[in-house]
Amino acid sequence: MNPPFQIDPKLRRYPVRTGELLQAWDAADEILLAHLAGMASLGKKVLIIGDTFGALSLAIPGATSYTDSFLSAEAIRMNGANAVRVVNRLEDFHGPYDLVVVRVPKNLSFLEDTLARLSHQVAPGTKLVAGYMLKHQANGAFDLIEKYFGATTTSLAKKKARLIFADFERGPVSSPYPLAVSMPGFELPFVNHSNVFSRERLDIGTRFFLEHIPVGPFATILDLGCGNGVVGITAKKINLLSRVIFTDESRMALDSAEANFRAIFPSATDDATFRWTNAYTEGRPESVDLVLCNPPFHQGATVGDFVAREMFADAHRVLTPGGLLRVIGNTHLRYPSALRNVFGNSEVVASNAKFQIVDAIKL
Repeated sequence: MNPPFQIDPKLRRYPVRTGELLQAWDAADEILLAHLAGMASLGKKVLIIGDTFGALSLAIPGATSYTDSFLSAEAIRMNGANAVRVVNRLEDFHGPYDLVVVRVPKNLSFLEDTLARLSHQVAPGTKLVAGYMLKHQANGAFDLIEKYFGATTTSLAKKKARLIFADFERGPVSSPYPLAVSMPGFELPFVNHSNVFSRERLDIGTRFFLEHIPVGPFATILDLGCGNGVVGITAKKINLLSRVIFTDESRMALDSAEANFRAIFPSATDDATFRWTNAYTEGRPESVDLVLCNPPFHQGATVGDFVAREMFADAHRVLTPGGLLRVIGNTHLRYPSALRNVFGNSEVVASNAKFQIVDAIKL
């Protein structure tokens, strides 16, 4: 562990990528720690929310760290040699906390859910210190902190980052999440937790993808980056004898997918597996017949196609010979070319004005 309130210069991002040049912390982490180092006391019980790669968790002694992200949890574990207590569900908050340190997320629904759950685990006077980069700040974060926690003040901007301060002066409130959302083709509404992509309605890309789910036989189907599970669940409806594996790096996404699958297929207890993981790194080679994937185009605030490329590589490894990967993406993302680099082949099987669906076969 590095000295208190100092960032370890050897801190690494997860997953570790060859030639990685991106730093594993930013100015918001730096000014948060500088502020905390100047506080007379942090109190006995500190909660960190939303640390990315461990800069805060490793530098604040004795704190509990909450993250919904598998990548962040693994980074904290890797960089901290398992020395930090990391929790990955909001139900794992066990206060009362004296200090809450927050990296403000761009997803305001997630922030609102977190603050509402937190209101049951703090006491009057509990301090909140939140940090954010100005370019990533979502409008409305101040209002949510005011609503659920207390009156806010801010620091001056430094290195394009800023802090928000509040003392708890509200009371415990119920979270409006998870949501119950109607899905086309299903009688039961889907459970969507607050950090699920397109949590309020089915996005247009997934809607198009659902019109092109292949019919087997497929012994095993992988919903890679499953979100709320609607793709894998639809595949199960079409291929009733198939076993489905759901993977996602968001704990909330995976919990949503499992709740939705169990509600729709209550007797299919052995027909689904749920993995909180990075892509499908632990998947057994040549064990899957069909992979369905709608890749994200970012990791946290970092935008790029690197996540998709890693997903394609994992899909190729776990597919059986002759197995199929079906991918949807915006037409500008050039997935046909990326898939040819991995599989040696690709074919656009459907497209509209915005999206294309691309197949690749494991040869």
